[in-house]
Amino acid sequence: MSLRHLRGRFCIAAILVYFGGSLLGPPAQAAIRYEVSLAHPERHVFHVRMEIPEVTGQVTVQLPAWNTLYQVRDFSAHVQQVAAATNAQAASVEKLDKQTWRISGNGTVTISYATYWDEGGPFATQLNSEHAFINPAMILMYVPERRSENVCLSMPDVPYDWHAASASLHLSPEISRARNFEFEAPSYDALADAPIEAGKFEQFQIAGVSPPVSVAIHGDGWKRAQIEEELRRICTYELRLMEGVPFERYTFLVHIGKGATGLGGGMEHANSTAISVRSDAEFPNVAAHEFFHLWNVKRIRPASLDPVDYGKEQYTRALWFAEGVTNTYASYTLVRTHLWSKDQFYEDLGDQITDLESRPANHWQSAEQSSLDAWLEKYPLYNRPQDSVSYYTKGQVLGVLLDILIRDRTDNQKSLDDVLRSMNDEFAKQGKPYRDSLDVRLTAEKIAGGSFEDFFQRYISSAEALPYQPVFSLAALELRSLERKRPALGFTAERDATGALIVSDVNPESPAAEAGLLLGDVILAWNGAKPPQNLERWLYAQRKGTAVRLAIRREGKNITVEFRLGDVSETLFRVSEDPRANDKARRIRDGLLRGVTQPVTASIR
Repeated sequence: MSLRHLRGRFCIAAILVYFGGSLLGPPAQAAIRYEVSLAHPERHVFHVRMEIPEVTGQVTVQLPAWNTLYQVRDFSAHVQQVAAATNAQAASVEKLDKQTWRISGNGTVTISYATYWDEGGPFATQLNSEHAFINPAMILMYVPERRSENVCLSMPDVPYDWHAASASLHLSPEISRARNFEFEAPSYDALADAPIEAGKFEQFQIAGVSPPVSVAIHGDGWKRAQIEEELRRICTYELRLMEGVPFERYTFLVHIGKGATGLGGGMEHANSTAISVRSDAEFPNVAAHEFFHLWNVKRIRPASLDPVDYGKEQYTRALWFAEGVTNTYASYTLVRTHLWSKDQFYEDLGDQITDLESRPANHWQSAEQSSLDAWLEKYPLYNRPQDSVSYYTKGQVLGVLLDILIRDRTDNQKSLDDVLRSMNDEFAKQGKPYRDSLDVRLTAEKIAGGSFEDFFQRYISSAEALPYQPVFSLAALELRSLERKRPALGFTAERDATGALIVSDVNPESPAAEAGLLLGDVILAWNGAKPPQNLERWLYAQRKGTAVRLAIRREGKNITVEFRLGDVSETLFRVSEDPRANDKARRIRDGLLRGVTQPVTASIR
């Protein structure tokens, strides 16, 4: 994701893609061509023209049902006015189901349609007077049996004062002056995995990183020097950690401040990422997570997600590793590059454990089952603490525990770093996917020289209580709990793709429930002003008994709900260093924090 507490906002969007040299050379003649018009962006309508050569008799086209999130969102609901022609004559168009059309014709068939999009965030598509952000799978149809053919996309009428950025952009000086941008890729899947930003944005390249890593930022309230230094440290460290560069160039597409609308977080792609954050303080964690996806997910891929089926749900038990352990490495990257202090690392780990242990579902939903049930995350009921745990959170904690165990068994000579590098060598570089949790376990066993079958069975396949203290003690760490009371809203709310704040759960015993607040209520105003951007942050500054007055919309009517905050008891978990630990445990702790697998003589300050 990378906003840590935004559950389910990462997803594996497309099959393994290496763009190769085609990114840097002139555009090749594509078998299938797209033209996307951005004329009149204030109307939020993309006009798409698709040319399919070498059609004999008829051709079937589809629009993906899902992309970027584990949610079937039916992008065809945005499509209007589908028409087709062949040899300058109108062709028959028959709609077969909600996302499939069949066109009769021979030779080159041209399909045209309009699609309306104005949803912000890295998991959607938006066209407005300020910019265009495109996830190509949301607006471009494809021929199912011809997904592997070369494709080219042109945008011939981008507003003159706009620029464009994408991992698949080829831009010559002549094209630049004409505002006609062209994007190319060796397949539909590759193009679908390369989002496009067009608009007025600032673009720069990260100094000291090679091959080139560029950044395009749309928004305000950010400091270039700060973001550039954060990315330099993140990219340099992770490239060194994984011992190689899997791209010819990489692009960060960033929406920040006022430019960050819709759902926040990050979305990984093979040679780029799209990130949306409210402030630059949130940025490093998201960026470290997304950049590590270059390996874990985009190239080190679970077999259950390879290749992608755009038409229906695709189930996997491996998200605890693909996403959760990527969270582990985001936190490792930040502490090992000194963007976090070790105390911030401990605090974050304690927060993940607190979140995990506060959810009753943790007692019965395993990491693998949480992964399998990712497709239920679009339902508010499923996201309640009693109904699910996050594979991000559980996977992150499992990653740390597994790392400590590997270091303990090998006297800090091997680590989880070696597991990731080995999987990169054995699977990613060989172009083959791994067998979900099985190959993760087998690789860990090879690195550590012993069985992890019991660990995987009890804590990954099953939902036994995680062995925090026994494992943490091996790394000179302690886990302590603290009981406290805090003010409670009595309900949870989430923003939908349009930015509306919608009540997703109500505690039936809370003052909010007694006042009549219901699931699905849309919160329009909060104490006479706009609803807080971060409800937890607002709540942190309040006390029990604080008055809350909500203006809500329910079934087309505006209603006022008033109540006073209650409180709730909670258990906080905090990770700290054990001053009584032996030398081996301290070496393991320092190895964990520094990312080294040799005995060290000094402690991190």
